[in-house]
Amino acid sequence: MSAVFLEGEKALFIDSKKRRYLVTLNVEGEFHSHSGFIAHTSVIGEKPGVVAESTKGSKYTILRPTLEDFVIEMPRGAQVIYPKDLAPMCMLGDIYPGARVFETGIGSGALSMTMLRWGAHITGLELREDFLNRAKSNVKSFLGEEALTRYDVSLGDSYEDVPEGEFDRVMLDLPEPWRVTPTAEKILVPGGLLVAYTPQITQAVQVRESMGKGWVDQRTIEVLHRTWHIEGMAVRPDHRMVAHTAFLTVARFIGA
Repeated sequence: MSAVFLEGEKALFIDSKKRRYLVTLNVEGEFHSHSGFIAHTSVIGEKPGVVAESTKGSKYTILRPTLEDFVIEMPRGAQVIYPKDLAPMCMLGDIYPGARVFETGIGSGALSMTMLRWGAHITGLELREDFLNRAKSNVKSFLGEEALTRYDVSLGDSYEDVPEGEFDRVMLDLPEPWRVTPTAEKILVPGGLLVAYTPQITQAVQVRESMGKGWVDQRTIEVLHRTWHIEGMAVRPDHRMVAHTAFLTVARFIGA
């Protein structure tokens, strides 16, 4: 990675109120807001951390976006899984470099990007072509061409279709994940893990009920995310909290 910003690179503009804007740099481009505009050429060639001033005097700190930044700000079609759940899903699923993962319910690609970043090889099915194309575009945009060589996703109905080969992990984000449990039993290696993301507890219950005697170590959790206000010795929890987004269910398959 270059020490300075290059044309075509993503940059994160952060204003004095900590509002964040994801920008793709172009030599002819300009970043516009209610506070005036900044020519991209004032950022290209500069190091991350540079402070750029708009035509109306507003200052922006320019940084390279992290994966968390990109997931929150990236173009999307489907609702994304947010960072507070992405990292726990990869830990619960024990994603590692070279892991063979079957993912279904690709959506906008947030989970895909996280697992690819951890070194996984993903085979995926997505029912909607627009979501599939968006996910591929997001993966390429943030992780580059190399990541696409480990990202074999196609159109398909995971309630009906069974992918070829064996997999170490099955990651599910779709309305009825319990309907994919029989498929997981056919494709998971002994000791392989399944992780299901479900917004409602009744969905999590049905996932658990779909698992027969070949499944062990089932758990269902939710992740609560609370930030804190720290200003000198004035310390308190922030008034707003990202509480429930989904239930995460994980289990190991040891064979029928």
